[in-house]
Amino acid sequence: MALEFIGIDPGTDGNDCPTVWVDDTTGDFVLKGWKITDTAMLAQTAPDHREVVMRFPARMAQFFLEVADARRGTAV
Repeated sequence: MALEFIGIDPGTDGNDCPTVWVDDTTGDFVLKGWKITDTAMLAQTAPDHREVVMRFPARMAQFFLEVADARRGTAV
């Protein structure tokens, strides 16, 4: 397994977050984002001990679409 860098938030403050990679074996996305610590939001999402809830900017959705399209052979 190797991670392929896909993109970094164009609005980042320069500390490499949020970032998207794709696993070259499974095609799964690997995300680095801002950890959510707001207790009300965490209560709504109810993560268990194996999960983390993070905030990821909507402006980065383009990366998911680009990779998904490219893997299907429909990239623009």
